[in-house]
Amino acid sequence: MSSIQSERTPNPNSLKFSSSNGRFSEAVVAMTSTDEADQHPLGDPLFAIDGVADVFVTPEFVTISKTETADWNEIQPDVKAVLADFLGSQSSD
Repeated sequence: MSSIQSERTPNPNSLKFSSSNGRFSEAVVAMTSTDEADQHPLGDPLFAIDGVADVFVTPEFVTISKTETADWNEIQPDVKAVLADFLGSQSSD
């Protein structure tokens, strides 16, 4: 399983997630709702996490924005699991 690191951003409702074990995307993809989730394989599983409001995917990192009422302590483990699973599936192709 890939190791996922998170770091704060200037926006307290957003965290940046990265890994040295692969690429998240070949291009930059911004998804602001579940209606846009089909733009990237990470869209559906990330938006399925309660409290995820926005997903920004680049080759090197993914930034997740949460709703105002969501708690990072509840969201962060699920986001890391989705990202690690995604990178693990990419490396096995």
